[in-house]
Amino acid sequence: MNVLQVSGVCKRFGGLHALSNVTFDMPEGQILGLIGPNGAGKTTLFNVIDGVYPPEQGQVFFRGQDVTGAKPYRLARLGLARTHQIVRPLNDLSVRENVMVGACFGRQGLGLHEAAKTADEVLAFVRLEARAAQLAGSLNVAQKKRLEMARALAARPYLLLLDEVLAGLNPSEITAMVEIIRAIRAQGVSVIIIEHVMHAVMNVSDRLIVLDYGQQIAEGTPQEVSANPRVIEAYLGDPKLAERLLAST
Repeated sequence: MNVLQVSGVCKRFGGLHALSNVTFDMPEGQILGLIGPNGAGKTTLFNVIDGVYPPEQGQVFFRGQDVTGAKPYRLARLGLARTHQIVRPLNDLSVRENVMVGACFGRQGLGLHEAAKTADEVLAFVRLEARAAQLAGSLNVAQKKRLEMARALAARPYLLLLDEVLAGLNPSEITAMVEIIRAIRAQGVSVIIIEHVMHAVMNVSDRLIVLDYGQQIAEGTPQEVSANPRVIEAYLGDPKLAERLLAST
């Protein structure tokens, strides 16, 4: 079964074509990498899938249901959750309370008692349980990235959209976050990840989609995409870099 189908999606901002006829299917249980240069339309695509922006054309199907233009809160109840490129913790609440928000407004709509239990479980999963009582605003960047992920996971999604969760992390933090992403998929959650840390996204993704100026220029396995001349020209730039990425997958 496909957890997500995007069919002919177009999005414009004035005269700017941010997305042009983007089409793909995503089977359940997959990690899909979404890559491309800055301004390629990656986050705009997330915003269309998540209901922040309605498309001018095209349709989005989530678990077989047409959800084109549905509001984000409705999609959260259906089992779609996301993180944001710029982390957005509720700074004056504790780490546990931040994650409880995800549980209360997610797919299961939990009450406070059950939400607290879910928050503790998810914080342990992302290795942030020691910070549960701290104010969210006191965390460092890497910890805030994990908190954002924990809040999304507490919503018990079927599909998780991750927007540059590796940005700003050091190599050891990247390795730890990649392990968590793999563990999320092992729990049965499908994942789409936007990322510029190429060695990481190449290694964690089952399949990649490449956008450039809002157009879908390539789709396939990391090996296929790494060797694609259009991808090398538009994004990777250096054929030797593409060869190194291909060798690392």
